[in-house]
Amino acid sequence: MIAAHMTPIKGAAADFAAALRDRLPRLETPRCILRAPVLEDAQAWIAIMVPDAEGHLGGPHDETGAFTEFAATVGTWLLRGHGLWTVTDKAGTVLGFVLVGFEPGDQEPELGWLFLPDARGRGYAAEAAAAARAHVLGPLGLTGLVSYIDPGNTASRRLAQRLGARPDGSIADPASAAVAEVWRHAPQTARPA
Repeated sequence: MIAAHMTPIKGAAADFAAALRDRLPRLETPRCILRAPVLEDAQAWIAIMVPDAEGHLGGPHDETGAFTEFAATVGTWLLRGHGLWTVTDKAGTVLGFVLVGFEPGDQEPELGWLFLPDARGRGYAAEAAAAARAHVLGPLGLTGLVSYIDPGNTASRRLAQRLGARPDGSIADPASAAVAEVWRHAPQTARPA
């Protein structure tokens, strides 16, 4: 049974939400579509966040915490003008998510990617992340972008390298004392003081 907060409602509020989603950028790559998230996408987000077996996503998370993180990440569109895209294949199957976020503890906007296990290792994340990066550094006008990567997350480190990002130090999360590597994406900008 789906929890009440995960169940879409009908009516004017749903129509208003759809109108807001329609204003968000929709990007296409040869194999992927990056679209505005919908409530039903929270299930895929939770499926990625709750196991967090390697601990790369700041877990452990429970379903409530994962949903709260999903809602906060979607809300970044309203607060900062960039945010979370749901990544699907051309048939509409959800593969994962790409985001340009700015969480507490971040020093500058972050390009991130989270993909379902069946979509990993197939190049979807690189394709989608490159499209998101081009959009935010181009039409959205951001001047810099980094990826914060857990040092043990070799798959994300390889993806950052594949995208042309370069290591640029590390950052500690004040809440957890965890350290993340900073990977800087072009264009190169001065690090904030």
